[in-house]
Amino acid sequence: MAGSAAIAPLACVSMPDRILVRAADWEDEESLVTFSAAMALETEGRRLDRTRLREGTRSLLAAPERGFFMVAQLPEAERAQLVGQLMVTFEWSDWRNGAFWWVQSVYVDPAWRRRGVYRAMHDHIVAKAKADPRVCGIRLYVERDNRTAQTVYQRVGLLPSVYTVYEQDFVLVRNTNQS
Repeated sequence: MAGSAAIAPLACVSMPDRILVRAADWEDEESLVTFSAAMALETEGRRLDRTRLREGTRSLLAAPERGFFMVAQLPEAERAQLVGQLMVTFEWSDWRNGAFWWVQSVYVDPAWRRRGVYRAMHDHIVAKAKADPRVCGIRLYVERDNRTAQTVYQRVGLLPSVYTVYEQDFVLVRNTNQS
């Protein structure tokens, strides 16, 4: 999912329950890697190669033309405590002459689930996307058996797509005998 939809710096936004949503920066690298690894293990049973994951995280942080990470944090903690993350990458749509923002690598710390953390991040992304005339919509994909996440996404206003995603993954091999 590549694109050239550059983004303006994202300002911090205060959210209910002391949640602050902001653009991730280099100081968040370790949390981003930890959250992404936890998400892959929890949702798909995949143990990711931490070195590859760290390099992938660094690559996105260094190249805003590819996308960006958002984090949710508790601002009153002595050191900012991160409780959630999501990643946005870009996909160009010739039909719409605009870029879709793909929401990926969504993770909320289990202790903070069902407290509006994802909704705060989602609302922030939607507001930013709607304010940018180069953005034509938001998309995400979810593992087909992850009913909990699907329910959350529908509650924030996302609808199942008419498309089914197919892939040929050259890095993460999966068992094709599964239904």
